Amino acid sequence: MSETHHSKALILGSGPAGYTAAIYAARASMEPILVKGLQPGGQLTITTEVENYPGFAEAVQGPDLMIAMTEQAKNVGTIMFDDTIIEADLSKRPFVLKGDSGTKYTGDTLIICTGASARWLGLKSEKKYMGFGVSACATCDGFFFREKAVAVIGGGNTAVEEAIYLTNHASKVTLIHRRNELRAEKILQKRALENPKIQILWDSVLDEVLGDSNPPGVSGIRVKNVKTGDTSELKLDGVFIAIGHNPNTELFQGQVKMDNENYILTKPGTTQTNVPGVFAAGDVQDKIFRQAVTAAGTGCMAALEVEKFIAEFAATIKAAE
Repeated sequence: MSETHHSKALILGSGPAGYTAAIYAARASMEPILVKGLQPGGQLTITTEVENYPGFAEAVQGPDLMIAMTEQAKNVGTIMFDDTIIEADLSKRPFVLKGDSGTKYTGDTLIICTGASARWLGLKSEKKYMGFGVSACATCDGFFFREKAVAVIGGGNTAVEEAIYLTNHASKVTLIHRRNELRAEKILQKRALENPKIQILWDSVLDEVLGDSNPPGVSGIRVKNVKTGDTSELKLDGVFIAIGHNPNTELFQGQVKMDNENYILTKPGTTQTNVPGVFAAGDVQDKIFRQAVTAAGTGCMAALEVEKFIAEFAATIKAAE
């Protein structure tokens, strides 16, 4: 017989948003349950040095930061489960989530902190150097490439914005796009084309990331021209894959409102979804900033809103009795 665990505040996801929500909910005596999900710690577990999270004078390793958040959430009373949710029913309260372990988790409220996953090209060499010169976040890692040459892969808004941003740090930025024109907004294209630090390599795709193994690090890339089939090598120090992100919202399709890219929609200035008692925090509802610190901030907001929601709900029940 499967187990069932219930909480006033059920939290799904274990990145900065989920752990921050758990810390605030636990301190409010809500005895939160947090289900970690498929990638405990979120995207920071594949990040090496983090220099832009407040409170650390020296760079902290991404996995170490998430371990610290985990321990803090545990110490204040969060109950955690290493499970992956495969089914969710938000049609009635308490909300019901089912893990692939067979365990059921129910909550008077639910905070969705499942994050977003960067889209990758799927190259073996891309995976090999992930965190060692290959990144999917220029604002997270651009600082490490001061006065170095880097490449950005993509041709949409994300790629062009990241290329422009990287000119603040890198000595040269090569934007590699598989077509002969960019898909980004015209104003972004203009800025990129006019920036002397940006070179665009048209009709080209990333064929392989080149580098060293001991210590691991990117030393260049091999690029293939899609029209001629010719390949060439570029010497550089970093590669930024900028072909977009996918929010991890498959579980909630048709249950909460989402935009055309499947990010969960929340009421402006809040973390409230269209379903009363369901809140969303972090990258699952934020496609603009996508930073650990902003995710943590919305996790805090969600927990405070849950506390208020539960108090108002209890008052309504009492008044009806």
